[in-house]
Amino acid sequence: MINFVAPTFDYALLAPILIVLAGALVGVLLEAFAPRKSLSASQLFIALATLALSLASLIRVHGKSSTTAAMDSVTFDGAGMLLQASILIISIIAIFLLADQENFTALAAALPGSDEERSSLQKDLKVTEVYPLTLFAVAGMLLFPLATDLITLFVALEMLSLPLYLLAGLSRRRRLASQEAALKYFLLGAFSSAFFLMGVAYLYGFSASVSFTGIHAAVIGGTGNDIYLLLGIAFLSIGLLFKVGAVPFHAWSPDVYQGAPTAVTGFMAAATKVAAFGAMLRIFYVSFAEAFWQWRPAITAIALITMVFGSLVAIAQRDVKRMLAYSSIAHAGFLLAGVIALNKSGLDAAIFYLFAYGIATVGAFGVVTLVRDSAGEVTDLNRWSGLGKRSPWVATAFAGFLLAFAGIPLTSGFIGKFSIFSAAYESGSTAILITGVLSSAIAAFFYIRVIVLMFFKDPVEDGTSVVIPSIYTQITIVVSTVVTFALGIYPTPLINFIQSTASFLR
Repeated sequence: MINFVAPTFDYALLAPILIVLAGALVGVLLEAFAPRKSLSASQLFIALATLALSLASLIRVHGKSSTTAAMDSVTFDGAGMLLQASILIISIIAIFLLADQENFTALAAALPGSDEERSSLQKDLKVTEVYPLTLFAVAGMLLFPLATDLITLFVALEMLSLPLYLLAGLSRRRRLASQEAALKYFLLGAFSSAFFLMGVAYLYGFSASVSFTGIHAAVIGGTGNDIYLLLGIAFLSIGLLFKVGAVPFHAWSPDVYQGAPTAVTGFMAAATKVAAFGAMLRIFYVSFAEAFWQWRPAITAIALITMVFGSLVAIAQRDVKRMLAYSSIAHAGFLLAGVIALNKSGLDAAIFYLFAYGIATVGAFGVVTLVRDSAGEVTDLNRWSGLGKRSPWVATAFAGFLLAFAGIPLTSGFIGKFSIFSAAYESGSTAILITGVLSSAIAAFFYIRVIVLMFFKDPVEDGTSVVIPSIYTQITIVVSTVVTFALGIYPTPLINFIQSTASFLR
């Protein structure tokens, strides 16, 4: 006779995730029952309150002796807490950018160019379901880096992905391009999920377990079939590398970045990277550390190619969102150095880099939403000529973010790159160090080119104008700018906190 064992949950540790899920469900109920006139303000308040309460709950459970939250499928440790905090802070900043409804279509279900769409625009309807969709995605992101078995990891992957597929298709202008981006993201994401599941199957065949500790024990014991282990790591890595946009699994990134609403692009580029790299760091540090000879050469090659490819192709881009997309690909290569390092320095550097890069990315896309003409956002770099003379403050903020991406001193990007390259050198990855430095030099060229274009070129006749930003967009840009330079000038408190806190439990 089999005795039923009741599942056990530590709801205090799960509170940050449960609060976000509860907020998302409240948002769905508001969509159904709240008056249309007050819906936008209500949804914004619920979203901000939910994320703030989730962050407060995360701070409250910091230091608890308990670490297992849901029958060993979720583990709360120092690294997980830091990654969750990064996701929540980035999401709070991104919510202010999402609150500018000028970025979104008036009616998502309307066909582009139809009478229904024109009517909805005339009525000034708001797509307020953006907020609960964002909260559902955040809930998946919070779970992703904490999952300690492959089934939970897959559930979290789908939870964060599905809302993003919908959000990518809600652009107010260039509707067809936006829907094309959403379709590409969905189809390629489905393929990557299939590869991920194949990896899960092979790893189960290798270890007879789906838990990270069980796989780790099988790797140490050498009892499984090494072919299954190799195939499992390969297929699982494909699913994770797709999410971070590493070459050759990057094809979706430029099109989705360009076609999706700019506010969604900023949120997706920042928060998704933190969650995906967090999950990757955990599984490689916890499960595959002793099998590094099986995967490190391949991941090193991918990192090298990703750095060089992203930096070189970005030079040829004349669309600012595509340029930032390829820049994001290059940064994914830099972050892979933290995975390859397999040491405490690599983990600390990766967490700092993810937070710093995420904040700067949201701010950069916030600036992009302000540069418009009569037809909407202008992303053609040629028409950004002389922007610094027309709107010096906006251009200066964007220049600051570009300098951070380039890794110029006194910005958070410099500290992040220095830390991660130091970790790579400490681990003996000389090729990563040399290629990373050279790729950063290449990237600095196209970042500085944009700065020269904005400040040292005359405005063109059919140039752009900068709209007066809403209070929400102002908050996003100002906070992102302050954090970017604060972490560049005085990063010591955050670095010390990460060093004393970041660790994975096995």
